[in-house]
Amino acid sequence: MTATIDNSNAALATKKKHLGIPEAVFVEDVDSFMKLPGNETADAALRRLDEQYQKYKYMELNLSQKKLRLKNQIPQITQTLEILRHMQKKKANVMLEYDIDEAQALLEKNLSTASRNLETLEEDLDFLRDQFTTTEVNMARVYNWDVKRRSKDNLLKSADKP
Repeated sequence: MTATIDNSNAALATKKKHLGIPEAVFVEDVDSFMKLPGNETADAALRRLDEQYQKYKYMELNLSQKKLRLKNQIPQITQTLEILRHMQKKKANVMLEYDIDEAQALLEKNLSTASRNLETLEEDLDFLRDQFTTTEVNMARVYNWDVKRRSKDNLLKSADKP
């Protein structure tokens, strides 16, 4: 019982982690997938999957930009902290907007937050890559299903013609 609760908590935590990024569901059975509403034709299903894929690409672009900003921000915060420590060593306290200890605490908090956000972004980008792969595989499966269906239809049509 405890293992089940732990597993469900882990799954819940994973879903919360990637909040906002819809999970791509793997199409196990293409026949039953094609019977779902909105999948009247293979083209319609492929269009929906492609739209989902484009949304993932857009999310990746946004997350990559955030990652780049954070990667630039972290060294700046670190450098500012080093300057602050140097000022503290030299006992400088003239014309500062913040008390040195207060500024150091704020910068360390900002550095820790930026590092945490960068880790989260990395995890979200990994999750997105998995969603790309799943969506691409789904598109290939639907396309192949349609090719087989058309091939079968053509064989039946040619067999019906005398």
